[in-house]
This record gives sequence, structure tokens and C-alpha cells, in this order.
Amino acid sequence: MKLRRALSASIATAALLPMVVAAAPASQAAPAAELPKCSDVGQPHNDTLVGRTSGIPATITLGTHWTTYTATLTNTSAKELKSFGLSARTGSYIYNPGERDLSPYSDLQYWDTSQRAWKTLRDAEGKARGPVPGPKTLKPRESVHVKLRFRVGKDLPLDQTYQGYTGLTGTFADRYNNTDCTVHSYAEGEFYPPQG
Repeated sequence: MKLRRALSASIATAALLPMVVAAAPASQAAPAAELPKCSDVGQPHNDTLVGRTSGIPATITLGTHWTTYTATLTNTSAKELKSFGLSARTGSYIYNPGERDLSPYSDLQYWDTSQRAWKTLRDAEGKARGPVPGPKTLKPRESVHVKLRFRVGKDLPLDQTYQGYTGLTGTFADRYNNTDCTVHSYAEGEFYPPQG
């Protein structure tokens, strides 16, 4: 679906590109087949799908306040991306044994444009992540924009430093060295909760 509308200054660079707003059923968000990662079969960094975010602050306050942001993925190649899927996540990098992920203490939602409502993402492990509805293909120079929001609860233990991240992942099918595989590209931003 191609839509044309005024874009905020933070994503004005996408104004000349066709755009797709995520609105397909969530069951269509995953790639059609489970394939190995292209990086696992030797493909170097793939910059076909370029991501960016706007609205994620460097530091956040714990509690009930939501931080709303936009994540955008753009197909910069000359080919149509097949078996395209979207997912979103909030978490933190783990560098040392014993460190915790902040994801179970977080909430993550996406704006469902078809139902005009916020939908919560949480997986079976209790982490703030999951599939996001979107198109099944992405044409050359086409972009997909997803509005997301997150928060981290006051129950987050502050006995360690967290380097948090939140954003959108785009996955599509590709072929490298005669092997069908998948590529994952990210539109994510980092944030830091207060230290204890």
C-alpha cells in the first residue's frame, strides 16, 4: 500500500520514497520458510535494507511513562525483497556473566494502523518482543514505517548498568553462494536507565 502524507522533520529524508505502513495481519509477519542466516553461509554485511529511528532518548526515567518513537526500514536496492517480515524488541546488551536483560521489566507496543490501537508485544519467555504486522514484500526504494512505544518499570533492579536498545527488525529472503538464506536488518536506538 502506497501512502503519501506529510512526514515529521525527523524522517523527512523519506519524503521522496514510497512508503508502506504496517497494517497486515500479524500472522503474515514471519518469513515464509525457515532458512539459515545469510551471514552463516558467508555473506558479508548486507546493506540492502537500511534502518533508522527517531524519538529514542539517550536516557529514560523508570515508571509508567511511555516513550514513543518511529522506526523506518528502507529497501535501498534495485530488487524487490521477498518473504519480508517485521518484528520489534526491547532489551539490553549482556556483556558479563550474571548480568540481567531489562526486557522482562519492559513493555513494548506497536501502533496498529488498521485498528487504530496500541498492541502489546510479549513472547512466551516474558520478554518485550514479537512479530509486527507488515507487508510480505518490499519494492525497490520503498520504506516501511512503524510507530512504537516502550517503558521500563520501576521494579528494574539497579545493581548493574544497563545498555538498553529498542527498535524494529526487518527480515527477508535472499540467495548467496547458491543457498537460500535470510537477512536481518535493524532500525534500533540505544538508551540508558538510571544507575543505582
